[in-house]
Amino acid sequence: MEWFQFRIVAIIVAVSVTFGVIGIRLLEAYEKGEKPILVGTTDTVSSLDPAGAYDAGSWAVYSNLYQSLLTFERGKEEPVPDAARSCEFTGADLLQYTCELRSDLRFANGNPLTAEAVKFSFDRIRRIKSPQGPMPLLDTLGSVKARDNTVTFFLRSPDATFPFKIATGAGSIVDPATYEKDRLREDGDANGSGPYRIDAYSEGREARLVPNTGYRGALGSLGNRVTIRYYDGPGELEKAWQKREIDVAARGLPPEALTSVVEAGARNVNVEENTAYATRSLVFNLRRNAPLSEPAVRQAVAAVIDRQALARDVHDRTVTPLYSLIPTGVNGHTTSFFENDPRPDPDRARRLLEEAGIETPVRFRIAYSQGSATDAEAELLRDQLEETGLFEVDVTRHAWAQFQKGFAEGKYDAYCIGWVADFPDPETFVTPVVGSGSAFHNQYRDSRVDRLIRATQRTTDRREAARDFAAIQEIVAEDVPLIPLWERKDYVLSTDGVAGYQYLSDGSGAWRLWELSRI
Repeated sequence: MEWFQFRIVAIIVAVSVTFGVIGIRLLEAYEKGEKPILVGTTDTVSSLDPAGAYDAGSWAVYSNLYQSLLTFERGKEEPVPDAARSCEFTGADLLQYTCELRSDLRFANGNPLTAEAVKFSFDRIRRIKSPQGPMPLLDTLGSVKARDNTVTFFLRSPDATFPFKIATGAGSIVDPATYEKDRLREDGDANGSGPYRIDAYSEGREARLVPNTGYRGALGSLGNRVTIRYYDGPGELEKAWQKREIDVAARGLPPEALTSVVEAGARNVNVEENTAYATRSLVFNLRRNAPLSEPAVRQAVAAVIDRQALARDVHDRTVTPLYSLIPTGVNGHTTSFFENDPRPDPDRARRLLEEAGIETPVRFRIAYSQGSATDAEAELLRDQLEETGLFEVDVTRHAWAQFQKGFAEGKYDAYCIGWVADFPDPETFVTPVVGSGSAFHNQYRDSRVDRLIRATQRTTDRREAARDFAAIQEIVAEDVPLIPLWERKDYVLSTDGVAGYQYLSDGSGAWRLWELSRI
């Protein structure tokens, strides 16, 4: 589909679609007795509480359980009202953003969803300040005011992308009666106002979702019942798919399984390939006295890494080498790392270390967690580095919860981590990744980068921000707080009996389970 080419256009500063009736008529009813659609994934849900997670697995569920003021419809690059009736910047300085709520909004338990509940939800995220939470995405938010049916956001600095940010999981609205203002909810339940509610949840195993018949928002119909099954790794997901224990396989099949299905053109199997704007990077701990705190060491690592080999030998060409923060085809994409290191060059790495007076071999650890082919990927990175004689590398795998806590606390010298677009704008690959409040917690800070980020946020025509994004990537390629490794397409496999699989994910950050139906 043409729109997947991610043609960034000017942000519409005012989102003001107004509905002529209170609420929205749900065009399709669901059948309570119908067998649920089974969706398999290797994603992990860190927390069902929106204040406690900023990862793809958790946000995939949030987009179904919770409402935000705005949302992304399939095929659209700008957010539209969901819990809001209308939203707009009030004033030309991009410092005040106001939303009017729909009437008669209710949470799944029947409690009213009010402007005060919206304020509570944003204040709560900033009060709890979870290291794994979405604070990096709300870096420009100063305060929130609720009055009657209106919510007003006051920003610390101009931010043309703010409407995009509150359309994500960071904008999930929770019920003040069932969530504490200063503590995360940990009872394995959720109370939102999205198109689904939880029927049953088993952490790390299964989430049973049923349509929320009280939903009022942008969606024109309720979906089928859906059960999400979580698998420990790509191999387990592949086995479940081969046995047809699931109807849909999304995010996590091993590369060889994807390749064989695509090349064989398997009968009774639907394969959807789209640009999901997912990347993976090797991130460095820049804390003082850490093995990779010296720029020359990080630059030497960058000079050795062979991305082509990773894509070919580990991922069976289901990924593409990446040489910048921003993926190919996205506004602002450059090849800044390629300009510095067009090919693996151990001699350049040796010179960098010698000129900086760094004793070799440099010893450090690479940590990693979930994802497809993670073991083989980490091992190949280790081998590439050790073959030069300049490095000695240990690789360690960790459970996702332990991994998140570990990199937030600076326990790892380096770590491999994936990144999925939160919304369709290049900022999603920049501010939360290399801004001073980075979600990677690797202590990278550069005043030049922060100034350029603010410059991009003041630009309502996103095409005009490309030059500043390019400048950011040049600085990052010199500082090397991380090394972009690859970008990938998103593959969704479905049996013939399921429709709507092609709309499940599209690079906007939403996971549209409500689009799935049996045929």
